[in-house]
Amino acid sequence: QVQLVESGGGLVQPGGSLRLSCAASGSISSINVMGWYRQAPGKQRELVAVHTRTGSTNYADSVKDRFTISRDSAKNTVFLQMNSLKPEDTAVYSCYVTGIVSGGVFDGSPYWGQGTQVTVSS
Repeated sequence: QVQLVESGGGLVQPGGSLRLSCAASGSISSINVMGWYRQAPGKQRELVAVHTRTGSTNYADSVKDRFTISRDSAKNTVFLQMNSLKPEDTAVYSCYVTGIVSGGVFDGSPYWGQGTQVTVSS
């Protein structure tokens, strides 16, 4: 059983910064992809950033040069450093992992965190 625990959301003024963390727990040997999605009220969920086990990263155009994704594979934890935040970044941010190896078995199912609210407002 994989569980994802997120932290770091909150209220910040425009131009401010926040750092999100997501720790995966369970009997995990490795995780291929770790990332973040977000969903604003009335909008579809969108990819924010992903980080593969090999070190590749991918970002939504709207957050490039402002957000940085990183991970600590030894701790099965992924981070999202968000700088120069804008009101349009306001959303529920959810951690996402897939491609888990556990007990020698590959699991390609997606797992989601419960979500953390990020509000950018003056």
